[in-house]
Amino acid sequence: MTLDTETLRAFLATLDPYGSLPPEALAGLSRSFVKKDVPAGRRIFTLGDPLEGLYVIHSGEVEIRDAHGAQVSLLGPRNSFGERGLARDGRAATTASAATDTCLLLLPGNAYHALLDAHESVRRFFDRKRRERPEQNDLATCRVETLMSRDLITCPADAPVREAARMMRAGHVSSVCVTEGGRLQGLVTLRDISAKIVADGLPHDTPLSRVMTRDPVTLGPAALGSDVMHLMMERRIGHLPITEGGALVGMVTQTDLTRYQAFSSADLVSEIAHATTTDEMARVTARIPNLLAQLVGAGNRHDVITRLITDIADAATRRLLALAEAELGPPPCRYLWLACGSQGRQEQTGVSDQDNCLILADDAGDDAGPYFERFAKFVCDGLNACGYVYCPGDMMASNPRWRQPLHVWREYFRGWIATPNPEAQMLASVMFDLRPIGGDRSLFESLREETLAAAGRNTIFVSHMISNSLKHTPPLGLIRGFALIRSGEHRNTLDLKLSGTVPVTDLGRVYALQGQLLPVNTRARIAAARAAGVLSQRGGQDLMDAYDLIAETRLEHQARQVRNGHAPDNFLVPASLSHFDRSHLRDAFVVVKGMQSALGHGRGAFG
Repeated sequence: MTLDTETLRAFLATLDPYGSLPPEALAGLSRSFVKKDVPAGRRIFTLGDPLEGLYVIHSGEVEIRDAHGAQVSLLGPRNSFGERGLARDGRAATTASAATDTCLLLLPGNAYHALLDAHESVRRFFDRKRRERPEQNDLATCRVETLMSRDLITCPADAPVREAARMMRAGHVSSVCVTEGGRLQGLVTLRDISAKIVADGLPHDTPLSRVMTRDPVTLGPAALGSDVMHLMMERRIGHLPITEGGALVGMVTQTDLTRYQAFSSADLVSEIAHATTTDEMARVTARIPNLLAQLVGAGNRHDVITRLITDIADAATRRLLALAEAELGPPPCRYLWLACGSQGRQEQTGVSDQDNCLILADDAGDDAGPYFERFAKFVCDGLNACGYVYCPGDMMASNPRWRQPLHVWREYFRGWIATPNPEAQMLASVMFDLRPIGGDRSLFESLREETLAAAGRNTIFVSHMISNSLKHTPPLGLIRGFALIRSGEHRNTLDLKLSGTVPVTDLGRVYALQGQLLPVNTRARIAAARAAGVLSQRGGQDLMDAYDLIAETRLEHQARQVRNGHAPDNFLVPASLSHFDRSHLRDAFVVVKGMQSALGHGRGAFG
């Protein structure tokens, strides 16, 4: 097959990131590529080989295998490969072979690096690392879609003022939008009614068309908070309708700006700490999804957001512990309430169930059983009312199995480590994420240290835990795509929790066991594993970058759902992402799969 320069230029123009290049740069790039025909079965490069450059598939298929021979991709036309090795030390990070007769386009290494240096768009496309984000909210730079209210009151132009006023009173809002066919025609505020109806003595059945501000100034949801503030100050207005494609989609008021500046996780924690009933707490925790959307919209890092969200759950738990003691009386012995699961790891998002347990002091008397049964039920019921729904697996302190004296807990962990059957592996996976929330922390300190030491020394147990961790695999399809859920309510979506963050969480837990490391948070475990030599510096950094991208994609998906008026979940339709984001997300899954393969082969996991 022959490819002239013009044909090659036209081909590259249809690919990211080359299509974004200026015409003269694209023409020059076309002359830099070298055509290579590779017959089926021929090795293109082997892991560790010096790379000639970046490869782009023009026709045919290329099989990519990791260090242990596991296939991670079957690439087709328009896909590229080799960029991971070029970004490291110039040596291949995988093994590539032609699965069929294949036509490759090779961009030599020096030309590839020159392209990165010359064009930010190309550099950004091939950069798989997480970009640092601010750790605080900034009203001026946040997007309007994170500020606006979507619960709007609308009326036709011929509706009487009286009706609009009643609707505003019932909705506790200060404006009504006059619309026709979903499009904004005008705006009426309480100030308009006061100045134009009451002050002038007009009848209450005056149509809105006589008092409304016609064709009010608007902004789109992609505008910034600074745009809102500037318009309000310049026009001396307090209400700004938000439209998209001519359709009314939201409203921003001065009250919204004030609320945004004041709305933080600290406010919610404070309100919870002073709540006197579960109902009061539930009204506070109901605002968590909006807080999540605001934090994501402000560009905060995923680990900051989940830590702040978890702090609210911790505050709710501690407040319920206090309310339980107030209702039931002083506890008959020392106790410690612990969280596991996402709360234990400080990784809660906009949707979380509860996983918890109770450790009682060994000197607990006969009265401890009935007391802590009522105590645990009070707290677990309260958490459920606050949106932390009951654990489907009943791993809660309300289950007597998870409400035991310290010596029983010691026996639990010893038994799981000594006999790592499937149930023991599952239970240990959850319970190794324990974190104290309220009560006497000394009840946990020695237990944690003893358990980590025993688990780390038992290679058979660790091998079984490795095997258990490999059951959750990234959703990779062979043909350069994703393996989607095939049936049911969430058909044709990716589960960004079970197939996304959970595989990395499982890896982090195993690394902590291997190194007898104390951190419980997944990101902290990866960092500690790198520092302790359990993970190589390169492998640890790759896994950290992959985890950051997957976790941030999950939170951004949930924030979009909240902004669109839906309850957040973990099920992403890949088509909702740009080609750029899909490519990066899949690369992140490839990294995780490679780390799973390395872990399984490195410690002989049981199949």
